[in-house]
Amino acid sequence: MKLTPLENWILHRTSIGTKSREALEEYQFSQLIKTLNYAKEKSRYYRRELRHIDIDSIKSMRYFAAVPFTFPQDIIKNPRDFLCVAQKEIKRIVTMNTSGTSGDEKRIYFSEKDLKGTIDFFQHGMRCLIDQRDHVLVLLPGNAYGSIGDLLKKALRLSDIECIVHGVLTNLEEVKRCIEENNITCIVGIPMQVLYLSRMKSDVFRKHIKKVLLSTDYVPDVLVRELKDQFNCDVFNHYGMTEMGYGGGVECEALNGYHLREEDLYFEIVNPKTGAIVNDGQYGEVVFTTFNRQAMPLIRYRTGDIARFSTIACACGTFLKKMDKVIGRMTNKVVLKNSKEIHLRELDEIILAFREVLDYNATLYNDDMLSLLLILNDSSEFERMKEEITNRIYDRLNFKLDLDINWQPDDRTPKITNSMIKRKIYDFRKGEQ
Repeated sequence: MKLTPLENWILHRTSIGTKSREALEEYQFSQLIKTLNYAKEKSRYYRRELRHIDIDSIKSMRYFAAVPFTFPQDIIKNPRDFLCVAQKEIKRIVTMNTSGTSGDEKRIYFSEKDLKGTIDFFQHGMRCLIDQRDHVLVLLPGNAYGSIGDLLKKALRLSDIECIVHGVLTNLEEVKRCIEENNITCIVGIPMQVLYLSRMKSDVFRKHIKKVLLSTDYVPDVLVRELKDQFNCDVFNHYGMTEMGYGGGVECEALNGYHLREEDLYFEIVNPKTGAIVNDGQYGEVVFTTFNRQAMPLIRYRTGDIARFSTIACACGTFLKKMDKVIGRMTNKVVLKNSKEIHLRELDEIILAFREVLDYNATLYNDDMLSLLLILNDSSEFERMKEEITNRIYDRLNFKLDLDINWQPDDRTPKITNSMIKRKIYDFRKGEQ
């Protein structure tokens, strides 16, 4: 099994000269101090938030845990307060509508140096799964300068790997022709879009696609198994978010968790309620701090993602840390009045196991009724599916809940599949959305 290419890249970038966790963590600590000083000097937000922090008194990672968290709402309130460079040095602004409503937007700023750092990570991270024999199709936005597709294409060009940036899936026939005419072997895309493509164009998928990199949203286990079993695809998971500079970590050939961008990011896993750091092997909320981020450094940023650091060494043999696959967002659940919880990941594993399902919508209107709308390419077995889904949900949740399950035909690519907004259970109780 090939060693993750990120190892040599990180050794080169950090100049630590030895495959040692201790040496890498010493490097990370020095970068944390530099980031704290830089942000406190340059950023209005961190000048306020760190005014009571004596940076010189931080002598170890243990003391760094006393630095206050940064929350998404802090960016939403006034993103310009985070800026550490003049407006003229900003080369890319990403406006993120994270909830689907008009009042919940974040703006993330990038300098040219920041974008080049992402290209560097993408170039070496993509070597975990492809080589010069591959032709890559990117089903992510790529028209704008500094967009994720644009950066991926520039990164792969440095490795002499052919890359076509198509954009999000809107026209199935166009994507099919693109795969056939360009002999595409690898797809980079949103999990639900890749599922849609594989189920609607299974013949072309089976003939051409050997590797898939899934990114931007939670990856259901049932999708990974299907792509592997039905199409003999190697399925890699990428973990990243715009606030990280897009890239955070990627799986190696072991396909068992992300190796992280440890020369540019410091990751912590904390108890979501108390904020205390949890032990390796325990699930908690992912928190990160950026290094070398010029335009908009972020310190102890709460992601809302749930994951854990693995306690088992990776089969590829690296000394790098490994994070097990993110199992979803804290907001990807609803809590009922009886304190029972419904998680989106549980619904995914049940509903997406039916190959007739191309997508679905889950909506809670009151504590007693969960409405499911299935997007189907074949409704002939709907009544059987409905009964099986109902039984499996009851078994999985282990409590009684009324289900209203309906379907609609797939007469066009569903809007929810096209969206870059992360999927969730819609909650309309008391006017919530």
